[in-house]
Amino acid sequence: MKKINIYLIYNILKKETNNWKIPSIELIENQTHNPFKILLATILSARTKDEITTKAAKKLFTKVQDTKDLELIDKKELQNLIYPVGFYKTKTKYLKQIPKILKEKFNNIIPNTVEELTKLPGVGRKTANLVVAVAFKKPAICVDTHVHRITNRWGYIKTKTPLETEITLRKKLPKKYWIDLNKILVPFGQHICKPIHPTCNQCPIEKHCNKINVHIKDKTIKN
Repeated sequence: MKKINIYLIYNILKKETNNWKIPSIELIENQTHNPFKILLATILSARTKDEITTKAAKKLFTKVQDTKDLELIDKKELQNLIYPVGFYKTKTKYLKQIPKILKEKFNNIIPNTVEELTKLPGVGRKTANLVVAVAFKKPAICVDTHVHRITNRWGYIKTKTPLETEITLRKKLPKKYWIDLNKILVPFGQHICKPIHPTCNQCPIEKHCNKINVHIKDKTIKN
């Protein structure tokens, strides 16, 4: 098995991302620079395509600028604003609970640690890590399906669940790569390193990858 040079892979892919559309949460951060809006958009993004998240967040922010707006907005109106994000009714319930919890536990300030963020409704570790990395520019590893799949496919780690991947990467991956990892691997996973039949012949790091359990034209490469 090839030894993975994470420094080399990171720098190749970081340049490559200039050719791809940036993930929705990074786009919203570029437009707003607002941790509250990043938090809301990240909650909306769960199990939702990027283009839908971006449109829903844009609609939401025409009516909701801060916690007071979120507290006062009618539940039905809120549902209509964020539709058709995945599980929009459940997410509406989560969003309506946030102002009260922020006021009671965090003095109306968006917390900037994973441990504190996960106390908010609708915020798991993936969401919390993304908010910490994107909104606060603090080292955090957001592990979604792309990060989990790709780092295992490289042979850099060997894990079975996203949580195990996060824990393992925290121990192994140098901190200077944490913040950008999700931003780089999400578009890479969408365009090239796809879940099924990745386009390895177009991959800029193909020769550096171990291709663990890669499926190409009905053939499986196992290492």
